[in-house]
Amino acid sequence: MSHTAPAAPPPGVRQAQKLKTRQALMDAALGLLEHQSLSSLGLREVTRSVGLAPTAFYRHFKDTAELGVALVEASLGGLHEAIRASLAAPDADDSEARIALTVELIADLVRSAPAHVRFVARERHGGVRPVREAIGGQLKLFAEEVADSLGALPDSAGWSREDLEMLAGVYVDHMVMTASAFLEAGPDAEATAELARRQLRLVSLGSRHWLDARR
Repeated sequence: MSHTAPAAPPPGVRQAQKLKTRQALMDAALGLLEHQSLSSLGLREVTRSVGLAPTAFYRHFKDTAELGVALVEASLGGLHEAIRASLAAPDADDSEARIALTVELIADLVRSAPAHVRFVARERHGGVRPVREAIGGQLKLFAEEVADSLGALPDSAGWSREDLEMLAGVYVDHMVMTASAFLEAGPDAEATAELARRQLRLVSLGSRHWLDARR
């Protein structure tokens, strides 16, 4: 009596299973990184968290650095659309409205994805070079997008591209700093938000007189 071997799942199902396992590894790593840096994370910890043999890790990532880069893309990749939306909002040409939108965007991000924010804040200057570079690359893209939007505002008439990118970099650095502050704020979140708004008002006020200072 012959026995027919079970049919292999179709390619689409196999790909879905692979993506599901990859996401499970990323989620497990993110949970473990709540309390440690990526440089101290072992792949055995990650695979054990999802019930896989350590060798299964290499079907999805070359090493923990590649896993970290994937986490950077997951943590920051979706922010591009949110930043564009806030800068394109109906009142975004008003500095006070733009300040309020920016701070609320950061607060929403921390509320919805605290583990991702903590990972980026810790690894931005961490010991894994490919991850530092990936975070730097994403933040540079944010700065370029902000510079494009600032350049379209009436207040930016006469600004050079170099100066717009410098100002955009200040805004992006402030965004990261404020996100880190929200992580630690606890019940003082509104105080953190107000400080962030005041800091942005100071930057906005200074930028209005930047061309005066250069004449």
